[in-house]
Amino acid sequence: MKISKLQKKAIKLLQDLIETRSFSKEEEGTAALLENWLQEFEIPFQRSGNNVWAVNKHFDKDKPTLLLNSHHDTVKPNSAYTRDPFAATIEDGKLYGLGSNDAGGCLVSLLATFSYFFEAKDLNFNLLFAGTAEEEINGKNGIASLLPLIPKIDVAIVGEPTLMQMAVAEKGLVVFDAKVKGTASHAAHPNNDSAIYKCISVLDWFKNFKFEKVSESLGEVKLTVSQINAGSQHNVVPASVDLVIDVRVNDRYSNAEVAEILEKNAPVDEITPRSLRLNSSSISLEHPLVVAGAGLGMSTYGSPTLSDQAMLSCPSLKLGPGDSTRSHSADEFIYVKEIEEGIEKYISLLQRALKK
Repeated sequence: MKISKLQKKAIKLLQDLIETRSFSKEEEGTAALLENWLQEFEIPFQRSGNNVWAVNKHFDKDKPTLLLNSHHDTVKPNSAYTRDPFAATIEDGKLYGLGSNDAGGCLVSLLATFSYFFEAKDLNFNLLFAGTAEEEINGKNGIASLLPLIPKIDVAIVGEPTLMQMAVAEKGLVVFDAKVKGTASHAAHPNNDSAIYKCISVLDWFKNFKFEKVSESLGEVKLTVSQINAGSQHNVVPASVDLVIDVRVNDRYSNAEVAEILEKNAPVDEITPRSLRLNSSSISLEHPLVVAGAGLGMSTYGSPTLSDQAMLSCPSLKLGPGDSTRSHSADEFIYVKEIEEGIEKYISLLQRALKK
């Protein structure tokens, strides 16, 4: 099929996706739209929950497999919207609507690219497309649930808005719950063991603590105290203060290593990671995909934002049309031209990297 026809059909699919509500855990309708596309192209597919996946026609178990993945769930529209978030309108070259930029444009572009190569016989990699659910909440019924069901993945392109530049590394995430303990008392009496006052030095420690290893692509590990909670009434000094610490992990540490360091060193009475599964990810600058992208003029960078890359254990590249700064914003949009160019660049990238 001609690329121009795929571009037109992809834009129409994105409009349909926007007009179909698909909040995380509520993606039944958009999963059906992905099925409809695959049926129209006579591409066999499978569905698990609200995840839809397919492999290329000449899949060969002896070849390595490249995953093309993006998500079709969305966040809920924020209160600052001035437009109908479910109206997929095109004005001045912009396609408006919830999920248009994050990550509908990437999803339809990758699906169009997969369809373009579906019948190709001369690929040195297998292709596996997966349109997945619950990415916005790192849900257990998203890509994590799909990994045991699909063929082994050797490398992945994860579709997120990157202005079609290559995010060759992505920070992981660990959220910690911590507690500073003291002595409860009446506010009218002296208290030299106030948990709240003890927090002054604790917060100062977190503010100034530095992890030693700095990544060339992702920089330092970023540690942020993001929530504090204590007390129930004005005349009672509480027995403890609860903290939440958000840690963005570079590719020089595993999440388990970060947890071990904080558990050993943080000046708190308790500190517990909520989960260690959202690790950092990266791909070698010498990988054929990265080399091919560089040959097309794509630059490389390290991404501070989290995606489904965190669920993958293989090398992965985050790449897609759209701009990350528009994600989750009011009156979200993507330029139609960005989708058209995204499909062209995805196809050119795979032609360079995957042909024999």
